[in-house]
Amino acid sequence: MSRFTLPLDLQLFAGEKTEKATPKKRQEARRKGQVAKSMELPSSLILFGVVLLLFGYGTLMRGKIETLFVSTFHDYMDMDMTLNNVSSLFGRLIFEGMVLLAPIFGAAVAMALLASYSQIGFLMTAEPFKLSFSKLDPIKGIANLFKLRALVELLKSILKMTVIGLVVFYTIWSSRDQLIEMGRWPLVHTFSYTARLILMLGVEIAVILLVLALFDYMYQRYEYEKNLRMSKDEVKQEFKNSEGDPLIKGKIREKQRRMALQRMMQDVPKADVVITNPTHFAVAIRYDPKQSEAPVVIAKGMDYIALKIRQVAEEHGIVKMENKPLARALYDQVEIGQTIPADLFQAVAEVLAYVYKLKGKTTVT
Repeated sequence: MSRFTLPLDLQLFAGEKTEKATPKKRQEARRKGQVAKSMELPSSLILFGVVLLLFGYGTLMRGKIETLFVSTFHDYMDMDMTLNNVSSLFGRLIFEGMVLLAPIFGAAVAMALLASYSQIGFLMTAEPFKLSFSKLDPIKGIANLFKLRALVELLKSILKMTVIGLVVFYTIWSSRDQLIEMGRWPLVHTFSYTARLILMLGVEIAVILLVLALFDYMYQRYEYEKNLRMSKDEVKQEFKNSEGDPLIKGKIREKQRRMALQRMMQDVPKADVVITNPTHFAVAIRYDPKQSEAPVVIAKGMDYIALKIRQVAEEHGIVKMENKPLARALYDQVEIGQTIPADLFQAVAEVLAYVYKLKGKTTVT
């Protein structure tokens, strides 16, 4: 007899990745460094932040550069060319240059951190730096060149260069008269106009790159969600791995119920009375003034379990009392191990008083 198998089209449908990624898979992907991020966004934000900084810092920077050149040519031209003097001079120039460039470096680092945090939040993982020989496979590398993602990256680069080229051409073309007349200007005016033109180009290019980076981020987000999709079988398998096999869990719960029932049946012989319905419900009650101030339900059950409670009670000579309303109320309101509630105490006390009278004990108060 051959095994039953699904048709091929149904098998393909079952393996198709149509389901959204589960939180567990997202967490594992993030742990491996697989997150939705655009490499264009940090570079565009860095350029934008640095250019904006230069608008306010450029004048101060120019003054410091002029002072540095003037002091160098004025104070050190007649200096003796010794090793100590040259080392001291270059050390001073390097230090002042680093101080001069420190705000620019700081702005670049701040923008890079802002771009990274805005995309993926705080994430530290060494998984992307681990050596993987699959990345060195030349056949796989060549195959990646012909994937849709590679084509998208190529079109994105072409679009970016085209737009930037058009903006640069339009800006320079609109300033062609000033550029032609620049030869008659004083050197300071030429430097100022050129710097201002470069900064304007930087702002325009940064804004364009920032807009393109936002679109690229949305595309990367779409690709990330697409690659994380799971098939129905994968979702079921993950549920089994995380929550456990339903069959095994069912067997465990069944075993736990049997053990609880066995423990409960072992307590029935300790009862003072078993109140019945008479066949549908059975509740075993025990009263020990030394342990509790009120009677306690030590066993209860319905139908088959009620029958077992009655049988154990009969085997051990426990008094059985038929009281349909009381048995049903105790079964519904009181759990095993709990004391009798106040509204049922009077009825239970009357039953216990009757049982104690039969046994010659002191009645419950």
